[in-house]
Amino acid sequence: MTDIAFAWSELGGDPALLTRVSTVVREGALAARLPVRELARACIGACALAGAELGARRAGLAQVPRVRVDDGAVATAFVSERHLLVDGRAPVAFAPLSRFWRTADGWVRTHANYPHHRTRLLRALGPGLPDDPAAVEAALAERSAVEVEEAVYAAGGLAVALRTPEEWAAHEQAAELARRRLVETERLDTARARALPPLDGTLLLPAAGLRVLDLTRVIAGPVATRTLALLGADVLRVDAPHLPELPDQHTDTGFGKRSATLDLAGDRRAFEELLASADVVVTGYRPGALDRFGLSPGALAERRPGLVVAQLSAWGAYGPWGGRRGFDSLVQTATGIAAIEGTAERPGALPAQALDHGTGYLLAAAVLRALTEQSTEGYGRLVRVALARTAAWLTAGARRDADEDEGEVGAAYDRPEAWLGETSATDATDATGSRVGRLRYALPPVSFDGGPGDWARPPGPWGADPARWETDPAG
Repeated sequence: MTDIAFAWSELGGDPALLTRVSTVVREGALAARLPVRELARACIGACALAGAELGARRAGLAQVPRVRVDDGAVATAFVSERHLLVDGRAPVAFAPLSRFWRTADGWVRTHANYPHHRTRLLRALGPGLPDDPAAVEAALAERSAVEVEEAVYAAGGLAVALRTPEEWAAHEQAAELARRRLVETERLDTARARALPPLDGTLLLPAAGLRVLDLTRVIAGPVATRTLALLGADVLRVDAPHLPELPDQHTDTGFGKRSATLDLAGDRRAFEELLASADVVVTGYRPGALDRFGLSPGALAERRPGLVVAQLSAWGAYGPWGGRRGFDSLVQTATGIAAIEGTAERPGALPAQALDHGTGYLLAAAVLRALTEQSTEGYGRLVRVALARTAAWLTAGARRDADEDEGEVGAAYDRPEAWLGETSATDATDATGSRVGRLRYALPPVSFDGGPGDWARPPGPWGADPARWETDPAG
């Protein structure tokens, strides 16, 4: 069941608090064969409830504030990257080599938005293959989908064969995912309960004064930290200087944060100074990628007892695909979602990058719940989520009858206005000036009584801020 009660249960929340949540239903929002609207509503509703719960704890309120989940705001937020305008210009969502391709026996989906991934894809397909869709199409047409998947992965690129739900269910990685909770949690140390300072001010900001070290990229992880920034956290995103983010993607997910660069190998002293007073570290690189820098959860907790470590991955930190890179579009392809949402002629896609956005809000909710539990129980905490585990939750939901589908099924991510249902984009967007230009953007969908309605700051350029905290530590 893709509902708030299930998500809240997986987060370890008190079921009695679900009475504090109300929903505004917008028929037609995020229309699909799979229950995407229900999943989006559940992820954002659980996140808002987790924020309200922590805010009530810190403010000494007798009752958790009421949470309101509006399908219109939810649908807009789930395609936030499609509502972004920078000085009136709309961003480009996918590069020419990021798409579905026919193979000798089926379909394969590639992801080549980043230059290094594009280079590796072309190298895997043949020496000297030009950066040209026609040449790639011809090369792929002669090979099997699984052969392409393995060859591109071996070259460090990204390609996944289209699988039906039944084919994915027979895969060993799917079996590993089925054994895991939607949100995994464990204790990292024996730190004592930490008393967070009481909240003050006109807004209820549950994460005020908390320091969040953001080591994430692309969409899901940055959505999580963007949400923590909305709720008052001092969020510092740190990237390697040699690995720049796509500018528009960084802008869309950069609200409320600052952005710095650090060489984790060469600037260890600067990083350790940040870690020494961090409350939360969020990582979004493939499992094990940061361990060589001493950034495994256990190593981080040793140096900073009581830390909350939040980990995001595409496929999960286990199983034969545990070390693989992945993106929302690829997870949709592998797990049977693209087959469900497609037709006999062509694979389809969800009406949003719902695995990215949904998992991002789940991760933010898991952090908020960990902080609430720490305030009475103590212990450093590890929370883990994975796009493929969220996909398993979505596909386990009952498919809607095809005759009742609203809107176009099997569409690409190119018409966000078609997915809003009984609301328009202007109802859930706003505009502001910023260091990167005049922005139109999607407003945050996380809403509870007394809470913030927008971020305190607009995004800035990638890597333009100093690698230091702005706030006093919370304790």
